[in-house]
Amino acid sequence: MSQPRVSVVIPSYNCERYLPEAIDSVLAQTYQDFEIIVVDDGSTDRTANVLSQYGDRVRAVYQQNQGVANARNHGIQLARGEWIAFLDADDVLLPHKLEAQLAVADAHAGLGMIHSGWNRVDAEGNVLMPVELWRQVPELTLESWLRWKPVLPSAMLFQRKWLEQIGGFDPRFPPAEDTELVLRLALKGCQAKWLPQITVNYRQHDASAMHKGLPQARSLAAVIDHFFSQPDVPESIRWLEQSTRYNTLVWIAWYLHYTGHVAEMVEYLKRSWSYSPYAPMETIVHWADSFTAFSEGWGHQFNAEDVVRTPEWQILMQWVNQQIPQVPQLA
Repeated sequence: MSQPRVSVVIPSYNCERYLPEAIDSVLAQTYQDFEIIVVDDGSTDRTANVLSQYGDRVRAVYQQNQGVANARNHGIQLARGEWIAFLDADDVLLPHKLEAQLAVADAHAGLGMIHSGWNRVDAEGNVLMPVELWRQVPELTLESWLRWKPVLPSAMLFQRKWLEQIGGFDPRFPPAEDTELVLRLALKGCQAKWLPQITVNYRQHDASAMHKGLPQARSLAAVIDHFFSQPDVPESIRWLEQSTRYNTLVWIAWYLHYTGHVAEMVEYLKRSWSYSPYAPMETIVHWADSFTAFSEGWGHQFNAEDVVRTPEWQILMQWVNQQIPQVPQLA
């Protein structure tokens, strides 16, 4: 059996509805020197029946349910390709994905990660909006990974030796283990470059990672805590700790607002306060501006009045007033 150049690893848990479309999108690639590894992470639906229909076109392995990080790591251990493409079982590759990313790899020796854009699509696959983050984040450096966190495994291609060198995904940080992995790779010197094309449809539905609310928020905050706890963080990056923590906490607060966790939104804005580089009133304005920008980035309208009228926001403003030093009144 010849060694493929790319191993496509698909972790799957109870995803029989979408898994065939994911597998078919790999089989339809314009670049055909690949293997497909599906790691069934303890599914209780008809996933096994779906996989049996593909015969030897797919290497299917079963494991007891351990979470997506361990499922991906299992795939890494089985992979024979020089490059690894991860595909979530509810996402769909566009036909040119592997060919175009490998062309970037061939043109730029030494890369360990190649990233690209994606379409956000709904549960039925209808495009909601394109995401082309290379326009906002043109260079993928440790600083930009840390500041913007533009991570989506299904849109990326990784050199296998780098994944093996750092030990794969850390299962302590679900569902933000992908962001932690990329930060760890970048910290170790793994170079990354954009393919400025959209290569995957990223499906948004009630069970997807972006709808996990509190676990997502807590996980991302834990990833940032973990990153800055490492002794080998360069001094130039340590200078960014305060701004990174502030911007991350504000994004988490917006995300909690977006997913309907208003009380928790308030708690994360409070946490961001001590890291703010702005004056008190400027911080509040920045919160509102950030919420507007994040919402627009997700194709949603943000109405600040809907937030400021909530009891939680009124409580937050009372708390803010308590944080502002009072000027003594002259007798």
